[in-house]
Amino acid sequence: MSTHRLDLIYSNCRRWLAPLLLLVLCQPAWAWWQPEWAQRTEVTIDTSEVGVATGAAVSSVPLAVRLHSGNFDFVGAKIDGSDLRVVAGDDQTPLPFSIERFDSVNELAVLWVQVPSVLPGTDKNIVYVYAGNPAAAALPQASAPAGGGVEGFDAATLAAFHFSDANAASHDGRLQAADAFVPEPAGLLAGAVKLEGRGISWPATEALRVDANGAVTVSLWLRPEANANALVWSWGALQLSLQGTQLRARVAGSGQPVLLEGGNVPAASWSHLSFTLGQGRARLLVDGEVVAQADAATPALQGPFLLAPGGADSTNATSGLTTLTGLKGLADELQVSATVRGDDWLRLAVAAQGIEGKLLRSSKQTPDSISEEGDDQGQRGYIGILVQNLSVDAWVVIVILAVMFAIAMWVMAERALRVSRADNANQDFLRRFRDADDDLLQLEDDARHGVSPLYRLYQAGRMQLTKRRVDQPDAKPLSAASLNAVKAAIDADQVRETTKLNTGMVLLTIAIAGGPFLGLLGTVIGVMITFAAIAAAGDVNVNAIAPGIAAALLTTVAGLAVAIPALFGYNYLASRIKNVSNDMQIFVDEFVTRVAERYGQP
Repeated sequence: MSTHRLDLIYSNCRRWLAPLLLLVLCQPAWAWWQPEWAQRTEVTIDTSEVGVATGAAVSSVPLAVRLHSGNFDFVGAKIDGSDLRVVAGDDQTPLPFSIERFDSVNELAVLWVQVPSVLPGTDKNIVYVYAGNPAAAALPQASAPAGGGVEGFDAATLAAFHFSDANAASHDGRLQAADAFVPEPAGLLAGAVKLEGRGISWPATEALRVDANGAVTVSLWLRPEANANALVWSWGALQLSLQGTQLRARVAGSGQPVLLEGGNVPAASWSHLSFTLGQGRARLLVDGEVVAQADAATPALQGPFLLAPGGADSTNATSGLTTLTGLKGLADELQVSATVRGDDWLRLAVAAQGIEGKLLRSSKQTPDSISEEGDDQGQRGYIGILVQNLSVDAWVVIVILAVMFAIAMWVMAERALRVSRADNANQDFLRRFRDADDDLLQLEDDARHGVSPLYRLYQAGRMQLTKRRVDQPDAKPLSAASLNAVKAAIDADQVRETTKLNTGMVLLTIAIAGGPFLGLLGTVIGVMITFAAIAAAGDVNVNAIAPGIAAALLTTVAGLAVAIPALFGYNYLASRIKNVSNDMQIFVDEFVTRVAERYGQP
């Protein structure tokens, strides 16, 4: 290829590469899924200490998202909510969801969103609810997950009863209640069921079946009308009942039944009741907290599922409990799963479905508002975003580096001032020393040179000469051995003066060598934690991991920020100290030479 052609290619690269890099680097820090949707609600799932803290990543969590006039523009959305779309935090991946209620008149809605993964200890778990597209077609019914399950939920979910319709169908419509029930429009989430002592039953089907030694989780929101002894639900060999305000679970099998008792379920108040059984362990939870547990085997479950069955005669024979009556009150969101839900999973479910509102935060946004926010972030820079995402270990490294930086700055400032004063004083004393003749040994009578190392060397030499009485009338000339002794004494003081000038310089070398390594250590730990969270979650979400990795890299930047100024300061000070040391060496030779000329042997 000719030289002219290479020059032409190089010129074109320079012409187009610079604008391209500028365009990439100046991209605004905001995005929008598709321009046809005019609004969105940003939903933050806060698993930090401020929200609902979790100890590990939780996968396949169906979260109840409430929409209202404060976080959603019902006027701009379609009247039936058919233009709703839910997108993951990367603003690219659509998420499965279902609508339990969409009331555009009263501006209230409840969505069930299947979140693939919720990372622990962060407020950066985000999903977006898009709306405002009049041309959007209604989404088809979600398909059931591979391996069975309920539409919109994970494969382990056997049934999810929202009680927002009059026939108590499950979320996927496969299970139909054999008994009609009285709906309560103003339930905990949307609709609820009124329990009036008669109960509701679902017949035995393959959809509600768990094999022996399998796993099961049954959860329910309950608001009893009054304290009573009543059966909450019954499913084959499993029963959950109320004894006053206390819960009691019974697991029957081939041997002696296992009873679990504990918790507090107050009247006229919503409580979340969960029962898990699997891997030889039964647990009873109230509001996501374990209140009782015991060893128990999982029996085969295939009989009808009964919610609040009434009539003491029909329940006493199998319950092993006394005086059971029909349960009265409200119930909402009954979920049955063929797995043991973990503590964090249940804690998130309770927090999302309950009314405390610590887990989910939401706000409505438009493209214009996001653009303005992106402009503000561009003006502020990205450092603030990185600082907000620093983990505890990164903060520890940065605090150590901050201390090292402060010490390095103090050493550089103190040494620079001391060396500068010493150099100025040396020049002042050196001029006086070179002008001296008969009063060569009388210069210390003036103490104005106290900060001069040369003056202190002069004092050391004069002290040696005074011991040898060279200024007395009867003094003998100094021999070569005496002059060597005087020079050795001054050389020893010169070493001490050089050591004083180098005081604290080792701290600068520590900052230069240790700063980048500490920063690299913080980065490696941060990246390890981020990838460990990815491995635990089993899902890669760039929007979730990018802040953590970027914040981890900030520790390396901090380490370099400590080392680079310390390196410049060290080289500058080392050069100044070397000059002063050279002046001291020259002065020692000059002083001994003049003493030999004046007081030495001819």
